[in-house]
Amino acid sequence: MKKSNIILIAACALLFASCNTMSHTRGELYPKMYEAKPVALLVMPPINNSNNVEAKDLLYTSISKPLAEAGYYVISPHLAMEIFKAESAYDAENFIEGNVGMFGKVFGADAVIFSVIDEWKKKGFGIETKITYIVKSTRSNEVLFDRTCDLYLNLSDDNYYGGGIAGALANIAVSAINTALTDHIVAARMCNQFIFEDIPQGKYRAEYMQDQETPAREKDIQTTVKR
Repeated sequence: MKKSNIILIAACALLFASCNTMSHTRGELYPKMYEAKPVALLVMPPINNSNNVEAKDLLYTSISKPLAEAGYYVISPHLAMEIFKAESAYDAENFIEGNVGMFGKVFGADAVIFSVIDEWKKKGFGIETKITYIVKSTRSNEVLFDRTCDLYLNLSDDNYYGGGIAGALANIAVSAINTALTDHIVAARMCNQFIFEDIPQGKYRAEYMQDQETPAREKDIQTTVKR
């Protein structure tokens, strides 16, 4: 097969894949965000269903940044955490199915952000995370935005140490060192990036209420990324 034909086929394949992953718009997937127009967001402590006891605190510290970058006012997570603990509201699982209007009254938040960690563990040569994110209005109690990210962070070394038992042991050893030195929050930040890349832009961005036709990926994401 001629090289030009190979390039053309590859280009068509990439275009087809792009169309499949970008078959919706933000307006189609998240119409209630445009209706509710939340400005101030409150990040709730994550709900941790994984076996990683540190996952809750690690994720909590990383969610605010992408939301602020998307044009929202995010209530200080440090200040919020002090109030959560003082008011025995640290366990978000007690509120996710209930009425969140009280958080609007106490914090002045238009919406609250829930996150549910179902997986956060070492697997093979990397870290596997599965996190669901839910944005609920404090006015209507409706879900405005929800997505799940099933992400595998590949930490394997680019160098290959050969075949056989010795090579396999060397690769396992390098992977173990990389994982030990890698802050697991890197995986959480990547989940946040994939999740909030398609959130309708907030009041403090020029695209506010102008991005309904912006192409968006599927709501539920499954991906592998390299550190």
